[in-house]
Amino acid sequence: MKNINENASQGYRQVRRRRTLIAWGFSLPFVLVFSVFMLIPLITSISMSFTDITGSDLRTPFNVNFVGLQQYVALFSDPQFVHSLTVTAIFVVVGLPLTMALALMSAVALNKGSQHLNSLFRALLYAPVVASIVAISVVWRYILQKNGLLNELLGVFGVQVDWLHSTSTALPSLIVMTTWRNMGTLMIIFLAGLQTIPEELEEAAAIDGASRWRTFRSIVLPLLKPTLLLGAVLLSVAYLQFFEESFVMTQGGPLNSTMSVAYYIYQKFGYGQYGIASAASWVLFIIIALISVLQFKILKTDE
Repeated sequence: MKNINENASQGYRQVRRRRTLIAWGFSLPFVLVFSVFMLIPLITSISMSFTDITGSDLRTPFNVNFVGLQQYVALFSDPQFVHSLTVTAIFVVVGLPLTMALALMSAVALNKGSQHLNSLFRALLYAPVVASIVAISVVWRYILQKNGLLNELLGVFGVQVDWLHSTSTALPSLIVMTTWRNMGTLMIIFLAGLQTIPEELEEAAAIDGASRWRTFRSIVLPLLKPTLLLGAVLLSVAYLQFFEESFVMTQGGPLNSTMSVAYYIYQKFGYGQYGIASAASWVLFIIIALISVLQFKILKTDE
């Protein structure tokens, strides 16, 4: 009897080992791709942020020295980096609520409107999302340049503004363009969230005499919280890394007024200052993680 149990146990272990090997075999392609394109670059990046590596050290890697937190201290002592943090913060603080508000208004309007017109407006609002950000930025640059389409229209009223070469209008111009482009994504997400809310709840509120605004504020918005959270997290992560807009339209200018943290990192890598560029990348990553956690805390539901 004892031998029978031992044989059964050994057979079970062999089957389990075989299944484990098969599972690892199926996982191996993903593990290799993840290691090569994600894990190794992440480890390399954080390692570089604690060294003084520059472009001149690529041929003599043994000259690289461990400097501890020195790159991070130098980073926050650099006025240009602090300024890029401010620019990114303004871009997110203004652009995020503006995009969410416009997307929510569009979603509410499309949720209640005619089905035929809804399809048309949905396609029109979502069209910028599928277009290349670089192509859109180039088009907007021609629209906003000094002799561009917008100034041609405003010229009728005697108004002429150099939108992309003035420190007071360059960043707002980028915010408007980015809001217009990203509104479609959130509109689709919010529209899907609105369509999951049972109509009976709104009908019951109407029977009880609640106004449309009261129904929206007390019933629709609370039920839409998970959808709003999803939209806020996705958009804040994207806005904190905004780069293409300033790269194509303003090159971070004028006078660094549109220099984001991502553009700062790009410049430092371009100058061969890999250590400080890696440190800035990890600071941006930590900021994104903290803001995402904060949004989950604020918008989380009791469910």
